[in-house]
Amino acid sequence: MKVLVLNSGSSSLKFKLYTMPEARVLARGLIERIGEEGSKIHIYYDEKEHEHARPFRNHHEALSALIDRLPELGILESMEELGAVGHRVVHGGEAYSEPVLVDEKVRATIRQLIPLAPLHNPANLEGIEAMAALLPRTPQVAVFDTAFHQTMPPEAFRYAVPEEWYERFHVRRYGFHGTSHYYVSRKLARHMGRTVEELDAITLHLGNGASACAIQRGKSIETSMGLTPLEGLVMGTRSGDLDPAILFYMNKYGERSLDDLDRELNKASGLKGLCGSNDMRTVLERMEAGDEKAALAFDVFVHRLLKYVGAYAATLGRLDALVFTGGIGEHSAKVRRALCERLKILGICLDEERNTTPSTEARSIHADGSTVQIWVIPTDEEGVIARESYRLVG
Repeated sequence: MKVLVLNSGSSSLKFKLYTMPEARVLARGLIERIGEEGSKIHIYYDEKEHEHARPFRNHHEALSALIDRLPELGILESMEELGAVGHRVVHGGEAYSEPVLVDEKVRATIRQLIPLAPLHNPANLEGIEAMAALLPRTPQVAVFDTAFHQTMPPEAFRYAVPEEWYERFHVRRYGFHGTSHYYVSRKLARHMGRTVEELDAITLHLGNGASACAIQRGKSIETSMGLTPLEGLVMGTRSGDLDPAILFYMNKYGERSLDDLDRELNKASGLKGLCGSNDMRTVLERMEAGDEKAALAFDVFVHRLLKYVGAYAATLGRLDALVFTGGIGEHSAKVRRALCERLKILGICLDEERNTTPSTEARSIHADGSTVQIWVIPTDEEGVIARESYRLVG
């Protein structure tokens, strides 16, 4: 059975085609600049690259071109081979704690949740509706970023705001990156030779977007992102936690409109706001060259991480493992070292040689005497979506 996994953004669309149940990738690619000049499709398969430039006015046209290309390139004999389409959907609210087969009710709910994820859910829904029109007989599956965190207790997900905010407007903490935290926690258990029910761990998904998760016996009980992905850790362009009164202050004295504040906190803050670059690799290069702003950005990033790991260790009451994933988590030995050196009070002890040895595989990087294991585990959100789609459809 073949499963196509889609991650639809507002102007781009990433995809992977899997053969199941072995979860082998047959093709992957990107459709970029949808609705803009210079739109293009890239498909990578069998160590080949296919590139096709043409105007795509919307997701329907972009996906139509993709399903035409797959048989033309011989990747599929025909689209009849496709058993399911799996979609990443950012926000499932309180409605979904598991992946679901998409029907009219699911589509309506995703649409209703757009106010909670105005940057993501509209594009996710566009991808679903385009595939429903193009391949109406092919089952579709929605896998929600928020679903894994639906096990958080009320004391973790409720804000101390008027009850009406929650009851009427659904203001609460939802958390994101759930598919990634779910995947690495299961992978961790397998590598440690234990069941997820036997483990208490903290997983750190560190990339341009970043979040932490406290996982107790396989379930998320705390996570750093909130109503939106803006809360929590310092990220590439997002501020993470800040005093909410800053918004009133900047509105009044900084003459920022609500739209200005939304844009600046989401797209001009974080590492970029502190030193002008949202790429940790650039930040580290500049820091090593003596750039004080880059050094400050790095220190703020690590300090926020330290606060969350310490708090989550106390919340769990026991810590078996600390896991790094995401682009920064998987590839930056310096970030891992800077954090772990400050966590010795928890019994965390890093092995420097293991930490600095490059690898694309899951690996432990703790010293032999460490009472808490430290792991680097590459995430595979698309693989989770493919497996969940196969489980529901196959």
